[in-house]
Amino acid sequence: MKFLFDLFPVILFFASYRLASHAPATAQSWFAMIGMGIPATQAPILVATVAAIAGTVMQVLWLMLRRRKIDTMLWISLVLIVVFGGATLVLHDATFIKWKPTVLYWLFALVLAGSAALFGRNLLKSMMGAQLEMPERAWGRLNLAWAGFFALMGGVNLFVAYRFSESTWVDFKLYGSMGLMLLFIIAQAFFLARYMEPGTPEQHD
Repeated sequence: MKFLFDLFPVILFFASYRLASHAPATAQSWFAMIGMGIPATQAPILVATVAAIAGTVMQVLWLMLRRRKIDTMLWISLVLIVVFGGATLVLHDATFIKWKPTVLYWLFALVLAGSAALFGRNLLKSMMGAQLEMPERAWGRLNLAWAGFFALMGGVNLFVAYRFSESTWVDFKLYGSMGLMLLFIIAQAFFLARYMEPGTPEQHD
């Protein structure tokens, strides 16, 4: 359920874009009602951007109402979607919303790599250390792998955004990103499986 909760704004973004793409003139009229004159071709991405902002705000409000802890990652995502999404809406330029995933990915990579390099703190170990026992070298590899993956994902997002159509990028934002994440998690599972054997946590490096 948490996976679907985290993915909610992305699903909302994708669904809104597809619906607006089938009726761009209708979507254009929605913006006209609030005084925003835009071409029909821009309406789908702007509708999707509004939906993504609303979806992220709804997530935060839901957790607040239920008095649950709001993860730092969600706060960061909220700030980025408001800033980059807001710029897209105000300037009628999809470039900003296309950069949002890359900035988020690169920020994650920087935090993971920077915490280890500058402060000697492995954030993955801090989060998972109570559930999994591994030697320090293995934790270092895991941290580096995730930092590298996020850095790569940021680059791939820009490649798709600038080399392919807007519609293809929207598809990639849901299917491509989720697929690459799943493949990476499966690869990590094979790595972690070595350390899940009872009584052998220190036999590997």
